[in-house]
Amino acid sequence: MAKTSKFIELQPDNNLLNVGIMGDWIMENASVLESLLTDLDIEIEQYDSIRMHCNGLENIDTSGAWMLYQKFSQYEERGLRASFEGFKDVHFKFIKTIQTLDKQPCPECMRDRSFYGAMERLGGLTVKGVSHLGEALGFYGRIAETFFRSIRSPSHMRISSIIRHVQEAGINALPIVAMMAFLIAIVLAYQGATQLQKFGAEIFTINLTAISVLREMGVLLTAILVAGRSGSSFAAEIGVMKLNDEVDALKTLGIDPFEVLVLPRIIALVIALPLMAFLANMFGLAGGALMSITVLDIPLNRYFDQILGAVSMNDFLVGMIKAPIFAFIIASVGTFRGMQVTGSAESVGRLTTIAVVQSIFLVILADAFFSILFAKMGI
Repeated sequence: MAKTSKFIELQPDNNLLNVGIMGDWIMENASVLESLLTDLDIEIEQYDSIRMHCNGLENIDTSGAWMLYQKFSQYEERGLRASFEGFKDVHFKFIKTIQTLDKQPCPECMRDRSFYGAMERLGGLTVKGVSHLGEALGFYGRIAETFFRSIRSPSHMRISSIIRHVQEAGINALPIVAMMAFLIAIVLAYQGATQLQKFGAEIFTINLTAISVLREMGVLLTAILVAGRSGSSFAAEIGVMKLNDEVDALKTLGIDPFEVLVLPRIIALVIALPLMAFLANMFGLAGGALMSITVLDIPLNRYFDQILGAVSMNDFLVGMIKAPIFAFIIASVGTFRGMQVTGSAESVGRLTTIAVVQSIFLVILADAFFSILFAKMGI
């Protein structure tokens, strides 16, 4: 006896079960279809073969094709002889798509795990690294050439663009930089006081906070914040301009994109970051003063006397010398990655992320280098 529903009709034929596929196999009917296919598993147990007739199928989407194909594959794995018949071309393309995706091995599975495969991947990474190094050297060469050309011909220096980027990358970021430095100094002072009080040396919390802020934390944390805020902005802005063919339009008009897009951003950040680092230092010392007054019960005049005795001009200059170098690293990496954008919005997102990560990594690497250098110089 045939069993019929709106979507499936069963017609037994000895050891063969004919299954008529009908109606709309689409996402809206997914729950009903799943239930019917589950019931079909019970019916099929007494048969050796199953044949799915799809002449009555009206509509199908990817979800319906996936359910049919998955059930078909399960029957084959159980040793049943399963087949499809009567598919219209417009419907069968969904099954073909699912079948192709299901049988396509994942990239991890396709990877050759032999020694030669590892050597091949290493060689590919080496070639890619050398290629990126060549691009970076060419980029920095263009920056140097554009800068010296602008020095020789001041008319090529985009002063208005530099001022705008100083405001966007520097002045607009001052509140968050000041707040960050103030709070970080509070944390440093509190943690230092907690440990030094055990030895009756809480007065040296002032030394710890002042030297840490002036030499390291003020400029380093400011640079990291700017890398995430302005470095990503540089990469995204230039990247979108490349996608919209605005960079090519500048070249067509005879305007050097490095003169208009790259150099003003680098100069602006080299100007802005030292000012931001100076502000971070001042607010860092203010945060240390607040903690000294409230936690250590040290009056303000005693706080400043302790700072003057612990901090030298070299401590201040060490931090300020790093600022323009960090700024150059951040701005150059951001603009470099922006100029590399090609193809799609996915490229903008990926290279913007790379710009931020590389900027922060290179800033920390440069800071470590300066720390070792100044220690060797006795500064």
